[in-house]
Amino acid sequence: MPTHFQPEALKFLRGLARHNDREWFEPRRAIYERALKEPMLALIDEINHAMAEFAPEHVRPPHKIMMRIYRDIRFAKDKRPYKRQVSAWWARRGMEKTSGGGFYLHIHPEEVLVSCGVYMPERDQLLAIRRHLSGHADEYRALHKKIVKAKGMSMTDIDGALLTRMPKGFAKDDPADELVRARNWGVHATLPPSVAEGPALLREIVKRFKLAAPLVEMLNAPIVREERRPQVRF
Repeated sequence: MPTHFQPEALKFLRGLARHNDREWFEPRRAIYERALKEPMLALIDEINHAMAEFAPEHVRPPHKIMMRIYRDIRFAKDKRPYKRQVSAWWARRGMEKTSGGGFYLHIHPEEVLVSCGVYMPERDQLLAIRRHLSGHADEYRALHKKIVKAKGMSMTDIDGALLTRMPKGFAKDDPADELVRARNWGVHATLPPSVAEGPALLREIVKRFKLAAPLVEMLNAPIVREERRPQVRF
């Protein structure tokens, strides 16, 4: 049977949301390891096997895909030390430390989130994607429409965080207007938390990752092209 989570897992996350501190977490670390970390790593491994067929450049060892439960609070006003979800990020090979297009999953007490695309890319990547979409707007829109219209997928556009005006270097009447003004691109689906506790979890994730894979590949294309461009040295 495909990996899924036991009710103990979501119960732990609900408790963590109420008691987000070391004093609560540490005595219950064994529960986290058994009920959340171990099945999450097993689930990632199963997803990897499926993704090898349609997104092989995103497959890495599960422990490198699963994200830490600890929040980075060094510069944050919110000093709560733990995330309220267990999550995973399938970055493209070579972009593990940057913000290219990829596949994201999290299990939260209130939802299972499946997201595919680019979120807040670095400055050079942002410019490369905007330039690419400026010349391939119809292709992107067609892919996007196919995904959001797919029956039974319930995928919608992620928040593009649109600029109020066109960025420098782009024409005000660029036909790719809303794509160029965006800072995030992609699609996501929010599923009920009960999905995490059933054997259909793997299938629900994989079918959405597979559907959105061409969109992720398109968003990564200009970044890959820039990385492969020969460097001119003087």
